[in-house]
Amino acid sequence: MKILGSLKGFHRIVASLAMAAMLAFGAQGVAAQDAAEAAATAQAEATVDAESTEATGGYVPMKPTEGKGMPVAKGIDVQPQFSPIGHQANSLHIGLVWVMVAISVFVLALFVYVMLRFNKRANPVPSKTSHNTTIEVIWTVVPALILLAIAVPSINLLRAQYETPPADAVTVKAIGYQWYWGYAYPDNGDFEIVSNMLTEEEAAARGEPYQLGVDNRMVVPAGVPIRLQTTAADVIHSFAVPSLWFKLDAVPGRLNEKLLMIEEPGVYYGQCSELCGARHGYMPIAIEALPMDEFNAWVLEQGGTVGEAAELAAEDAESAADAAAAGDAEGVAAAEAAEAAVQ
Repeated sequence: MKILGSLKGFHRIVASLAMAAMLAFGAQGVAAQDAAEAAATAQAEATVDAESTEATGGYVPMKPTEGKGMPVAKGIDVQPQFSPIGHQANSLHIGLVWVMVAISVFVLALFVYVMLRFNKRANPVPSKTSHNTTIEVIWTVVPALILLAIAVPSINLLRAQYETPPADAVTVKAIGYQWYWGYAYPDNGDFEIVSNMLTEEEAAARGEPYQLGVDNRMVVPAGVPIRLQTTAADVIHSFAVPSLWFKLDAVPGRLNEKLLMIEEPGVYYGQCSELCGARHGYMPIAIEALPMDEFNAWVLEQGGTVGEAAELAAEDAESAADAAAAGDAEGVAAAEAAEAAVQ
């Protein structure tokens, strides 16, 4: 009996030790599994970040600001302006609104006065006056003076809108296609990007306004003059951005240009404003203005050139064109080799 009791006690000890060992090794296994899962998750996140950075080339599109550079719900006035010409035009617009208010109130007051003063009850014997020289002079001279006062700032605005860009302006070319936009950068290696409208799902994912957001924006520097050129590959389009007070037709076979200056960084939206076919309403414009250093970094990421390299590339391209026109094969080869060395 004592032997049986001791055996049962021994069995209990062995079972307890086995259970403790299982628990210990099980806890180590769980910890090891958790560590492996955490390492895998970290590696996957790092891979996603690396792929994202590689896909964007380090450039992250700026988030648009609600109500800035875009239409707003129930808006009753023009969009807030972010260019010098926009401020000038908006000031004239507000001034003309108040001129119209003053004229409308004056005409309404005349109507009320005539109805009260010269009705049949107040004036049973009508006047026989057929001419009044003083009144005729007033209603001729005063409107002419009003039109003259409006004409002076209007002509100044027209002149400012078509001011020639300075020689050091950054050149950007907007090319209209059926039905999307292309943006070329002649001063920075003459690369071109293609801009298409985002779908509703893509716009929501990126935080962009639907039917205004695009996959690739026209990126420009802020605070510097821009020589914005427009042309088209097929039919007439029109490049229009209301918050910059900019609108210029894009005509096939013709190169139009205007001066554009954007005062501060931001995202500014517009649309094609010329009926150009079935998908005319799906050609949005998105301009992203960046500080000059960020713009230069973006240009380099697109494979373009900046600074002296851009100037050398432009000179080499011009030399190659001149040599080709003259039929100088060796000159063309030398110019192409120099351009390749710069790039």
